[in-house]
Amino acid sequence: MADPIIQKKRTSGLARLRNYFLTGFIICAPLAITAYLVWNFIEWVDGWVKPYIPQVYNPDNYLPFSVPGFGLIVAFFVITMVGFLTANFIGRTIVGYGEDLLSRMPFVRNLYSGLKQIFQTVFSEKETSFEQVALIEYPRKGLWALVFIATDTRGEVDVVLKENGQETVSVFLPTTPNPTSGFLLFVPKEDMHIMDMTVEQAAKLVISAGLVAPDVETAKEKLIENN
Repeated sequence: MADPIIQKKRTSGLARLRNYFLTGFIICAPLAITAYLVWNFIEWVDGWVKPYIPQVYNPDNYLPFSVPGFGLIVAFFVITMVGFLTANFIGRTIVGYGEDLLSRMPFVRNLYSGLKQIFQTVFSEKETSFEQVALIEYPRKGLWALVFIATDTRGEVDVVLKENGQETVSVFLPTTPNPTSGFLLFVPKEDMHIMDMTVEQAAKLVISAGLVAPDVETAKEKLIENN
């Protein structure tokens, strides 16, 4: 018959070992996933950009190994130069001719104009868009979902809804566990409950399926700091 004291020590040792493993896993898993995603993004950009770099300027041709991130650096430089050139008259003229050419292509013009409008809206209103989180009843009464407030409803949708006496807000409803996909909803202002939590905290809550909930006091402190 096993000694109870020895059995208890053995159990205690296994429990500590399990706790050490879980602690290490909690630390290592996010680091490994982050490194994996960053590395894949760098390789994805390199795969697109490097084939267009002249061979004489490609360091891979002079070194016994591939230089990761060189394509990303070139892409950053090219995009910055395009923005610099577009800021002057000659650059705007060239871009204007290019857009005029695209506007003559039936399918391409719709795709280009839609994407351009999206990027212009997001980056021109980065100070006011997606900075607030709200709760709405979705998909039915009694069920609640987190949404990111984008902007006041605009265009034809706004006109139609105002004819029905509704002041609405455009919100983005993220899905779990991937908050980059979701639904665009037009919600009456009186049906929303504005939250104190930040967008980052709400994203963590969505990704973790409710497991990582922000502390109420911490959220209020951050809100006071931002104000």
